[in-house]
Amino acid sequence: MPENKISDFVVDNLRLQELVIIVEKNKPFYDAFLKFLKSFGYADIAAFIHDEDSVKAKTAIESFLTNPADAILYDGLGRPYSNGKAKWYFLAWLLRDAPAQRLEPLLRSINGASLEDKKVGLINHLREFVGPLFPTAEKWTWPVVSEIMLARLEGSRRALKGTRFESLVRQLLSELFKAKQIGLTVCDKQITLADETYDVQVVSKRSKILIPVKTRETMGGGHANLFTRDIFKSVSVARENGYLCIPVVIAESWGGDLKSLKCEHLVYVQANPNQLEQIAPRLASEFEQLINVWKKFAEEI
Repeated sequence: MPENKISDFVVDNLRLQELVIIVEKNKPFYDAFLKFLKSFGYADIAAFIHDEDSVKAKTAIESFLTNPADAILYDGLGRPYSNGKAKWYFLAWLLRDAPAQRLEPLLRSINGASLEDKKVGLINHLREFVGPLFPTAEKWTWPVVSEIMLARLEGSRRALKGTRFESLVRQLLSELFKAKQIGLTVCDKQITLADETYDVQVVSKRSKILIPVKTRETMGGGHANLFTRDIFKSVSVARENGYLCIPVVIAESWGGDLKSLKCEHLVYVQANPNQLEQIAPRLASEFEQLINVWKKFAEEI
């Protein structure tokens, strides 16, 4: 049995490399926040966090949220956040919390005359809660905050990467159908059937082809089996509802049993999902190899 050469796979953690670069680009935002706090009389971030004067702290938070930031904060793909989102996200990360997943739903039930008032009250409450948990000043310095930011950006990056691949699939299919004059439409929105989400819809006059886009960077572990089961469920639910399903799988190492999926057509690109530039032409080639499938679907009445 031939041995796998280590060079056959991307050994270096490309995601980590890119995220570290983004985190360093975000340091000026941290520095700008520190400068802002000093204008309010705080020696450093720790002094602000541990201030027992709630009125003063809330005034500082309100001023920070309502005035333009002096620096740019970048998301997990290196794209700048809007001014308002940047400050809200930064404060949430600083306080070891998740702004979108946990805090934004809480804002609906918090008292306040406006959304900004609610944010100020929530951030100040978190400041008072978290401060005693991290009493030492070094817990609020850049080396520590950068590690928190790295973890937060990694989580958001997964979702952003998924959206980017969905857009890429839509773009490549639209270009193919236009070039080959195939009468199919690629929809801009996802579709959900029985709690199963399909990222891309290809629509003919008669029906739809549902395309789930699945990416996986790591190789082993229990999640590998869940990844295969997730694809199997997508295919099964689509078939049960009378639709053709063509999964797009982008994974560096996937041991899925294609026969067990009971899927006539599947696009599998064996590559690390972080290699977007290399993946795009390979995806385009895979879609073109299905040209007879697209044409037949477009001609069905």
